[in-house]
Amino acid sequence: MPRSSQPLRIAIDTGGTFTDCIWMDPATRRLRMLKLFSTPQDPSQAIVQAIEKIATSNDFTLLHGTTVGTNTLLERKGARTALVTTHGFEDAIEIGRQARPKLYDFFFDRVEPLVPKELRFGIDERTAADGEILTAPTKENLLSLAKRIAQTIPESIAISFLFSFANPDNEEAVARSLFPLKIPLSVSHEILPEFREYERTSTVVINAYLQPVMQRYLGNLRTDVASNVSPPASTQANLSTTSVLGIEERRFSAARRTRRQGALAPVPSPRIFLMQSSGGITALSTAAHEPVRTVLSGPAGGVVGALSTSKASGFRKIIAFDMGGTSTDVSLVEDEIKTANDAQIAGLPIGVPMLDIHTVGAGGGSLARFDAAGVLRVGPESAGAEPGPICYGRGMQPTVTDANLLLGRLQPTRFLGGDFTLDLSRTRAVTKEWLKKQNSNLPLEQFATGVIRVVNATMEKAIRVVSIERGRDPREFALVAFGGAGGLHACSLAECLRIPHVIVPAFPGALSALGILASDVIKDYSRTVLWRVKNKLPQHDLTRELAKLEENASRDFRTEAWKGRPRYRRSVDVRYRGQGYELNIPLSPTLLKDFEKEHHRRYGYTHPSREVELVTLRLRASLPQSMTEHAGADAFVRPGRATLGETSPREVQVLFESKKQKTKIYAREELQQKRTYSGPAIVTEYSATTVIPPKKQFHIDRAMNLIISG
Repeated sequence: MPRSSQPLRIAIDTGGTFTDCIWMDPATRRLRMLKLFSTPQDPSQAIVQAIEKIATSNDFTLLHGTTVGTNTLLERKGARTALVTTHGFEDAIEIGRQARPKLYDFFFDRVEPLVPKELRFGIDERTAADGEILTAPTKENLLSLAKRIAQTIPESIAISFLFSFANPDNEEAVARSLFPLKIPLSVSHEILPEFREYERTSTVVINAYLQPVMQRYLGNLRTDVASNVSPPASTQANLSTTSVLGIEERRFSAARRTRRQGALAPVPSPRIFLMQSSGGITALSTAAHEPVRTVLSGPAGGVVGALSTSKASGFRKIIAFDMGGTSTDVSLVEDEIKTANDAQIAGLPIGVPMLDIHTVGAGGGSLARFDAAGVLRVGPESAGAEPGPICYGRGMQPTVTDANLLLGRLQPTRFLGGDFTLDLSRTRAVTKEWLKKQNSNLPLEQFATGVIRVVNATMEKAIRVVSIERGRDPREFALVAFGGAGGLHACSLAECLRIPHVIVPAFPGALSALGILASDVIKDYSRTVLWRVKNKLPQHDLTRELAKLEENASRDFRTEAWKGRPRYRRSVDVRYRGQGYELNIPLSPTLLKDFEKEHHRRYGYTHPSREVELVTLRLRASLPQSMTEHAGADAFVRPGRATLGETSPREVQVLFESKKQKTKIYAREELQQKRTYSGPAIVTEYSATTVIPPKKQFHIDRAMNLIISG
């Protein structure tokens, strides 16, 4: 296929402060970049603004990472959801597990279930653990159930029965009886055919809770994107572009653009796909039906991008550190991305595969405050895009970004390539006034230093959670810093944790979007089997059950019109008989030995004589995309020089460890590939700023990544 005939692919990651866009020009094969302020009241507005600036026709593919699902859960703004379950188990989602997040806190409040008691409905049915139907729902019960549910006027319905993973007949019968209500249904054997009724029910309830919200959002997004018309020639002529590290940037604009009215959807319509929490993209229809798989949509793209760029520099064991405007996401990766099946979001368990990402409320927009005891706190509340930090011109409460500006780590005229100037004088004045109102006599620099130390402590703890607390030594890993604020804090965190190398990828502020662009199409399938084995694997049974999962995968790929042959990764959740939790082990002839080896590494012991249980079979089907090979660090070439809005000093005074030091400022595109530089230094670029403390060495490697060590 000629290069010019390949459709335009645009990856857009919506964050709390900025919406990041990466796309590849099909004619030149060059990556390009755009950053816009997010529109929290309607995230699709920023996406439409980006499309209007990027696309000249509707012949393009949009790959989207969204926080709509996450925010809906955190803010408890989902649909009015009804739950249908086995009679006697209506309160399982409220009882939950005995595990207490705060064991000795007498005043700790449990997380309220998403379904109130009056919307939980039990029905007489029972399936045995081996799949035998002991009690089937009667027609009278089904009619009565549909009538009772209709009277409560729910917006969505979740169905979860005991042992439905072994035999879904009863769930299917109830689903058929409720279908005439024309209310979205989430059925457990379709969403998560696995055991543990509490986690399965919670997952299905979350899916139902999100389904109407995501369907509205995705429907509006599809309509808005399809209604996009080509920008007039005069508009395109006014868009200045520069090429930095092979990515051409359309310059940032703080101005809000209104939607165009009365536009007719041209033909062909754009194709839209969503990023999943598992690290792969999926079709819009699938995401609308199973939105529970998208709750970590944006952060997942960052992990994919971090691994892709670090491998280009020869690092295969990394800690991905994504510090954005509202939160920080950290994830540990050893050679390949792995998923977890026991995650929690907003205190609610989710059983579908998700990348193992730990999130804390610490970002560039995190607000500083003093608690009742006068102790300085930072986050989790954030200034977001509106009103934003003080230095953006509207905020009135100091943030981490303001603290970095006060300490000289951010340069006012080098923010976003000089197209947006940070207001230092306003930051000083407003912060002084705010400190007075807090009855604090702290000098500005001392206060700013405290803010940085507090937020660093929060992020250091997050890194310890994914490394030290899970038996990993952070000294064996490289810290990949990205997000708009990652480079400002990465070296300090690496020093505290004795991490030897920090990698700042090219355009770190949009690495999540780049990861989305580089992602494969991925679908995950599972089924609980609970087989006991001693010394020999039940190979025939394994082949039969996995063949069923592969058949489901092939059917879904055909339904969504994907071309190509998917690749399969087979694995099994394994445990010793009597244990309550499992280890996921790749399927191979040495599965049992591999399990013992991993068990010893994780827990320090093995039980060679104990019976082993194969609990859940898992299949990951992936389909590489044609553009993936061009979306990594190998696509970066030598840059041109960015144009700054104002003349900027080449050396400034920056506070390091309570002492001001002369610090050189480098534009990243000026750094020479074969030269080693010394700190203290500040490296600026369009999407981020990197602070390098004294005694550190740094250079640009062949993959165009910034490597900091020492």
